[in-house]
Amino acid sequence: MTLLIGNKNYSSWSMRPWVLMRHFEIPFTERTLRLGSAEFYAVLAPITPTQTVPVLMDGSLVVPDSLAIAEFMAECDGQHRVWPADATQRARARVLCASIHAGFQTLREHMPMNIEASLPGMGWSVAVQRDIDRICALWDAALQSSGGPFLFGTFGAVDAFCAPICARFRTYAPRLPDAAAAYAQRVLELPAVRQWCDDARAEHDFIAAGEPYRLQPDWT
Repeated sequence: MTLLIGNKNYSSWSMRPWVLMRHFEIPFTERTLRLGSAEFYAVLAPITPTQTVPVLMDGSLVVPDSLAIAEFMAECDGQHRVWPADATQRARARVLCASIHAGFQTLREHMPMNIEASLPGMGWSVAVQRDIDRICALWDAALQSSGGPFLFGTFGAVDAFCAPICARFRTYAPRLPDAAAAYAQRVLELPAVRQWCDDARAEHDFIAAGEPYRLQPDWT
């Protein structure tokens, strides 16, 4: 299998399946396409009409969506590792994963993923805080129900989908409740997440479209 991804510093969508597959040691080859480049669109145009990453390619099968990739991994694995084994918990995990996948647009817009940067306080607003509060409440409910250490006990797809949020929280340093801060730190310390973040810091590829703050004239 080949996973097409964007720059690791910026591409939160790509981070999700990469972390999931690395964590479970599912073999794949990665190919990085520089976001917004001519190569990016030239490679993706014949593959997917959305021309977005990530894209998983397995022979003639093309899966151009991070949540669909997670479901495909669950079917390939067959051991209930990606999702909880219990049917009720599995349904709850899928609901939470879908909420992360489709929601929190204000947080995404004002605190875009930028792993190598340290931007404490940037992007904050009351509207962003509402997204942060909602995420923390969802995390707290899941952790209290499962007992942790991850949202549904052991690491799974929903934690991989939260990994970019944890990276955002480290970059922008919003104030978090203790339980949410501890959970975010546990995710960031996972070997697969650490590897992604190390690779991101090693890219040294500044993309203006992903830098709403460091392009400001008074940035220091």
